[in-house]
Amino acid sequence: MPGQNGLSCLVVDDEPRLRRVLVQLLESDGFEVREAGTGVEALQAMETNPAPLVISDLRMPQMDGASLLRHLTQRWPDTAVVMVSAVADVDMAVKCLHLGALDYVSKPFNLDEVRARVDQALQRRSLRLEIKTYQQQLEDAKRQLEAKVQVQALRIEEQFRGGVDALAQALEEKDAYLRGHSLRVAEYAIHIARQLGLDTQTIETIERGGHLHDIGKIGVREEVLHKPDRLTREEYHHIMEHTIIGARILEPFMPDRQLIIAIVRSHHERLDGKGLPDGVRAETLPLPVRIVSVADAFDAMTSKRPYRDALHRERALEELRRQSGIQWDPVVVDGFFQAYPDVDQLPIATPSASAPTAVPLD
Repeated sequence: MPGQNGLSCLVVDDEPRLRRVLVQLLESDGFEVREAGTGVEALQAMETNPAPLVISDLRMPQMDGASLLRHLTQRWPDTAVVMVSAVADVDMAVKCLHLGALDYVSKPFNLDEVRARVDQALQRRSLRLEIKTYQQQLEDAKRQLEAKVQVQALRIEEQFRGGVDALAQALEEKDAYLRGHSLRVAEYAIHIARQLGLDTQTIETIERGGHLHDIGKIGVREEVLHKPDRLTREEYHHIMEHTIIGARILEPFMPDRQLIIAIVRSHHERLDGKGLPDGVRAETLPLPVRIVSVADAFDAMTSKRPYRDALHRERALEELRRQSGIQWDPVVVDGFFQAYPDVDQLPIATPSASAPTAVPLD
């Protein structure tokens, strides 16, 4: 992140060792850093000298990070707040985003990730302050400023949704067995959708859904996700809860994008109604959901997992044929084979991690 030239920052954490790591990192980047060991101490420090940036742990004695966040957003709304949470705190972290936090970092964190999240939060704060200034000027120049306000609002919306994409990418970066999976699923799904003649906007939605379909795995216990042996029935159902967790994470951010939510929640449903999490017949689900289901299944079969090696493409293709009409929509399976007539192309290489195609806003 660029040098901050003495920008004031408050680090709040009840663990002195972690607090000092953050303090040293931020001081090396030019921040003027103060420390607080509890939420109460943090409020006292803000009363004395408000800071434009606060980095706070979620779990602390006396006053937890969520309670501190409520006070900060109410009394110092222009302060950028970045929360630090354990992976198991997904629901609380999402709640904090709703309460006004501009970003969060999962433990264990690496320093480059902290830098990136802080820089992104400050950029969002800067945009928020710009919009506030524009709104104050609307009284005298409403027509002239309306377009600028709309542009800034769209930029904030895109960055907000970009935070969700960052969650999906961060999940894959932490898991060698998931790395590149979502990018490949999206690529397979795009080619199937084109083969089936879907329109551009639907294909863009499928691409976004493919990128985000496994985001709920951030809420799956790591010892289960990385188990080197076959899963027990209980462990399998725990992993499959990622569909529900993912939909719950995305719902507040994409209330007008129910097709993406459906992809995330229902990509493990089956044509015969024996899938998860809802046990509905896949034929009742939108076609994009069924497309991502086939794309996800093929990439999963041809990718190495902790408990097995990757299947050879011929075996994976045979499984698609065998389960066509039982587990997967035969129209989509046919679309897959038509999209990849030369099986020597399979499995595909991981596409470059470029930004997902923007889904138009209503």
